[in-house]
Amino acid sequence: METKAIQPKSIVDITTDFLPLQGTDYVEFYVGNAKQAAHFYKTAFGFQSLAYAGPETGVKDKVSYVIRQNKLTFVLTTPLRTCNAIAHHIYLHGDAVKVIALKVEDATAAWKATTERGGKSYLKPKTVKDDDGEVIVSGIHTYGETVHLFVERKNYNGLFLPGFREWKSDYNPAATGLLYVDHCVGNVGWNQMNPWVRFYEEVMGFKNILSFDDKDISTEYSSLMSKVMSNGNGFVKFPINEPAEGKKKSQVEEYLDFYNGEGVQHVAIATADIIKTVTDLKKRGVEFLKIPQSYYKDVLDRVGKIDEDLRPLSQLGILIDRDEEGYLLQIFSKPVEDRPTLFFEVIQRKGAKSFGKGNFKALFEALEKEQELRGNL
Repeated sequence: METKAIQPKSIVDITTDFLPLQGTDYVEFYVGNAKQAAHFYKTAFGFQSLAYAGPETGVKDKVSYVIRQNKLTFVLTTPLRTCNAIAHHIYLHGDAVKVIALKVEDATAAWKATTERGGKSYLKPKTVKDDDGEVIVSGIHTYGETVHLFVERKNYNGLFLPGFREWKSDYNPAATGLLYVDHCVGNVGWNQMNPWVRFYEEVMGFKNILSFDDKDISTEYSSLMSKVMSNGNGFVKFPINEPAEGKKKSQVEEYLDFYNGEGVQHVAIATADIIKTVTDLKKRGVEFLKIPQSYYKDVLDRVGKIDEDLRPLSQLGILIDRDEEGYLLQIFSKPVEDRPTLFFEVIQRKGAKSFGKGNFKALFEALEKEQELRGNL
């Protein structure tokens, strides 16, 4: 299944930020069992219970559990019956990201600006209210079945959104130091990266701040291409991947096959202490890609002096890279479900604004080992 981006009608001036974004408001996942998924993310990742909507709050066709850790908010939604859009999404894609919600000052203006530039409307501006105020929400379609919602909550003082009630739980494991969404990565089909780059440039006013071709991201067997899109203030960044020709199937091809189309490959989450965060996550059962110890023999020759001791980084499998503005530390989980699709990245930036180009080869080789075990390389 392949989704085509819009075809630009004209060159749009993107020197002004016509769509000011205040960051990621929340990420919503459509899942087969929201209650169990919430328990998993609380137990494994250290989220806390926040809010709930379902039959008890007047919602008859679905339930949603909202969990939060610092400025990171996930919504886990499951249908109560079959034969509806949510159930079909889960059947087709497995547990997956459906909504990347973006916080804006004016959701009506955001919808108008993006739809006038060729974006396909998902939700016309809608006002929802309760005793704590009102929220205005609108949205547009992007690659695959993924959507962006624009959330205006300046006149709201509630926990999450109108229609949700506080979710109190006696079970609230300690947080693991996850702070906020650093970036979300999308996988798109063959020859679809550039059309979606134009979508983000022309419909949303983003800029292409980094590009990687198959020479940058490749091994002996497989490769991919990627471009990083960023909004004007840099609060929201969306790398976009597409497959490239190789001797064998790349991780993006494997994703597209099992996801049955284009979608969010991984969510990268920021931390201020990656060693402590990853140590906690591993103790809770989160599995990460294994990086060969040979990677660490000369890594400091490549990246230079860092503040951290190399030993715990190597023991945990944390990757290191440097750009002109500093360095970063990053690690990638294995897929968090049986389909080899959605996974998570944990990243700590020590000044660096890039995405770990120097780590691509080591990361790709680790991914290929997992693919080979699954018989999908």
